[in-house]
Amino acid sequence: MEGEDSDQHSGCGEHRRGPPGPGRYRPVGVAMSAPAGPDLGGRRALVTGAASGIGAAVATRLAALGAHVVVCDVEADGAARTAERIGGEVLVLDLSRTADLADLHLEADILVNNAGIQDVAPVDRFSPERFSFMLRLMLEAPFLLSRAVLPRMYERGWGRIVHISSVHGLRASPYKAAYVSAKHGLQGLSKVIALEGAAKGVTSNCVAPGYVRTPLVENQLADQAEAHGLSVEEVTTEVLLARSAMKRLIDPDEVAGAVAFLCSPEAMSITGTQLTVDGGWTAS
Repeated sequence: MEGEDSDQHSGCGEHRRGPPGPGRYRPVGVAMSAPAGPDLGGRRALVTGAASGIGAAVATRLAALGAHVVVCDVEADGAARTAERIGGEVLVLDLSRTADLADLHLEADILVNNAGIQDVAPVDRFSPERFSFMLRLMLEAPFLLSRAVLPRMYERGWGRIVHISSVHGLRASPYKAAYVSAKHGLQGLSKVIALEGAAKGVTSNCVAPGYVRTPLVENQLADQAEAHGLSVEEVTTEVLLARSAMKRLIDPDEVAGAVAFLCSPEAMSITGTQLTVDGGWTAS
């Protein structure tokens, strides 16, 4: 529930112009004015799960800093709305269909692997099919997208890969076998990319949020209530924010700010680690 986005398995495909549709993108809208932050003018950013929630906030922030943003999502209408608002491009693809990603060749200076989904059940009742689906979406797809963008990042001697992980990439909770497994794996993948890219101008880091106010978190409260045998109100106060020192949901813009920082010159020596945006959860 925490860093996970409602934006599910968004997409990416070959960088080619064409009519909207699966695996295609198109320019729409008008660019935004820039806020304070790194100058990303001339940079091309690819953000998955960008139709809403964290992904939309990240896409908005990077576009406002001057980047040309490719908005990737399985949900075409939501992706189009985000792209129109920020002056970006739409790319529709189901990231859980990893066979479609194996031969991608992408142009991106910045890759933000954000797409995710949540499902909760005890391990002895967790669907194997659902477990496999979630790992394809949240671990295998980030690997394949990183694999696709790295060659050109290496050629240019500059690249930033940011993975939206979660506190559950550092901690575990009951009923979240697939999510916790995927996020722990994502942390490991990021470290390997960081080591391999260090001499080539490429950094790789994770942002690990606590519970973020996204449609996915709000929609999952009922599932958590059923799993814990509590009311929605009790889940919010006793489960959702029980381990957070700051008793409030994190705003998606806070996560977007962390991503922007990792793309800045000030973060050029930060790689293979994570920025934890959790309201003090992991401090205890």
